[in-house]
Amino acid sequence: MKLTLPIALACALAFAPLAAQAQWKPKGPITMMIGFTAGGGADTQARLIAEEIEARKGWKIIPEAVTGKGGGVLAARLAKQPADGTAIGMIVSETTGYNMLAEKNPGYTEKDFTFLATTAGTEMGIVAKTSRGWKTLADVAAAMKKGEKVSFGAMSQKLADGAYLLGKAQGVQYNIVELKGGKAVLDAVTAGDVDIGWVAGIQGRGVAAGDLVNLASGESTRLKMSPEAPTVKELGLDVDFGVHFMFVAPKGLSAEARDALSNAIKEVVTDPKSKANAFIVKSFGEPNVITGAAFDKMVADDIVASRRLLKEASK
Repeated sequence: MKLTLPIALACALAFAPLAAQAQWKPKGPITMMIGFTAGGGADTQARLIAEEIEARKGWKIIPEAVTGKGGGVLAARLAKQPADGTAIGMIVSETTGYNMLAEKNPGYTEKDFTFLATTAGTEMGIVAKTSRGWKTLADVAAAMKKGEKVSFGAMSQKLADGAYLLGKAQGVQYNIVELKGGKAVLDAVTAGDVDIGWVAGIQGRGVAAGDLVNLASGESTRLKMSPEAPTVKELGLDVDFGVHFMFVAPKGLSAEARDALSNAIKEVVTDPKSKANAFIVKSFGEPNVITGAAFDKMVADDIVASRRLLKEASK
């Protein structure tokens, strides 16, 4: 059947974005900045994603650790890179939310970035060794009111402030110990260097083995690994402490580049045959991919919630 000119033009326009996305490729190697400690769960996740995209797309990707200030060092550096798809970064949602707002001069704002895709959320729990005999955080507070001193490990300012506000809601005062990364907190809990601590999913194996217990969920819902553990909201603090791992690029990235990069990440993360997917499922429960306008909205909503939490923590 012969198409009339208007119909043919409409068809061409409809398929143009798909064709552009299929044709887009970076002008050179992609530097993938990773804002996490080498060897940790987030760093491993990022490197596996880079490896798989490189194998599937043929794009050269060079992972580079850029750590410090909860992703802030990476964000400030990435914001100054060309917006041509040759520089991207993996951070967490706190980097463009709580951490950014808490810094007087972070060197960047959320408007400096094009948000590509999230890869996973967390199973943020407050963890203790089972041998301590505590079942929930309420048990910890009860012990403290009888005179026991409890140290609380946290790997970010937001979580340190969360520990402070939880104690305030429960009428106790934790000795808050800030550590570098969730693995450091988990190791400290396991070694007995801190009594309890925030851990974002990697406690699963210890919980399953019966060595560790989630005293509370820091997420807006109960944890899949420990559905019996109450949320912090149930304990008196209406805040979601869950985070998302996410990829961003400098602002001004073309729509074609954004779509190509976002879809490449999504393809790898959600493919059950990929090593990245297997690692995410093992370490963080399951992939959680958010892109486009929904991602932009998530960032905006997180900034509003972070401002509210900062205000509460300053009282």
